[in-house]
Amino acid sequence: MAGIDLGDGRTPPLPRPDCSWLSSPPWLIPRFGAGSVTLPEGARMGLGTIDLNLLVALEALLQEKNVTRAGERLNTSQSAMSGSLARLRRHFDDELLVRVGREYELTPLAERLLPVVQASLQKAEEALSLTRRFDPATSGQRFSAVMSDYVMTVLVEPLLRVIGQEAPGVRIDFHPITPGQLASETHLACHDLLIAPLGYQVPGVNEAVLRDRFVCIVDPDNPRLVEGRLTLRDLAEMPHAAAGFAKSLTPSDRQLEVLGITPRIQVSTPGFSVLPFVVGGTDLVAMVPERLARRYSGFARCAVVPTPFPDELPLVEAMYWHHKRHADPGHTWLRGAVRRVCAELAEPGMPALAADASATGVAAGQAMAAPDASHRQQPFPHLVSAS
Repeated sequence: MAGIDLGDGRTPPLPRPDCSWLSSPPWLIPRFGAGSVTLPEGARMGLGTIDLNLLVALEALLQEKNVTRAGERLNTSQSAMSGSLARLRRHFDDELLVRVGREYELTPLAERLLPVVQASLQKAEEALSLTRRFDPATSGQRFSAVMSDYVMTVLVEPLLRVIGQEAPGVRIDFHPITPGQLASETHLACHDLLIAPLGYQVPGVNEAVLRDRFVCIVDPDNPRLVEGRLTLRDLAEMPHAAAGFAKSLTPSDRQLEVLGITPRIQVSTPGFSVLPFVVGGTDLVAMVPERLARRYSGFARCAVVPTPFPDELPLVEAMYWHHKRHADPGHTWLRGAVRRVCAELAEPGMPALAADASATGVAAGQAMAAPDASHRQQPFPHLVSAS
């Protein structure tokens, strides 16, 4: 049987299958009818003879199809993951992962195993959460959150104040959004929360928590700035500085597209937060969320002006999380803390979410497209072309 690539070109030897050490009872892998997964005869897994952490490793290996990525996901070494794969191969007497070209694919048995393992781990999480308690005043739990530079700019400071007051022993690690994260559920298994705009078809459970709107920023002395305003013609003719997010269009990009404007992008940045410093002293224009623009306008050389679009262009940020974390008491507290902070960020004149905004809701009265039921979220707002 072939080995698995460690990520550096080496292939560890696969020990000869030997199932003689396995014993009954065979209940760890559940059976669900005719298409169920069954173990080879005589190869029955007993709880006292196998490390149940192998189920966690098995899920990671089958989802990632790569030892290195599976190890990174579980914060363990390549050699440890390779050892787990070897043990799993011995147990199932199956390759589980086979090389196809330069990638690895699941064997037929592995494809049948994956949903069963996922269901087993979910049930285990639910069972453990039934007796789990969370006291923010005494907890030392560690959380992990992924968010854009914009969300970090407006949310982290007040969130840390709340955590310091309510849960001084809690630690939270913040991570930037990286390419591919918005399209994959894998990151939700690795982190407690993702905060990102609605409309990117992000998987998982979600709840809208923060509303903002796009504005234009330019140098205060830009000659196109007349009485504090720009026109659609200005946006069509001016060079743009733009933030790129995983090759996806932002709401402002989509609005320009609907209006028939192809922006001449002269500068591209990995996020919004640097754009106020880019436009100063230049003839560039950029479109950014208003909260970020006003936070930086005091010390970056930029003027904040309304967009010349027919209607206000909203931005709705939402929390996303894996369904298996939904009932966790600590995670429930964290979501509540984020929700309270976002509610306090609402300012006079700033768009706010409706009181009943939830996993599928946004502000009442806003022209939003029909909900995407498969992800329980709202796509981007309807875009209106100029008359």
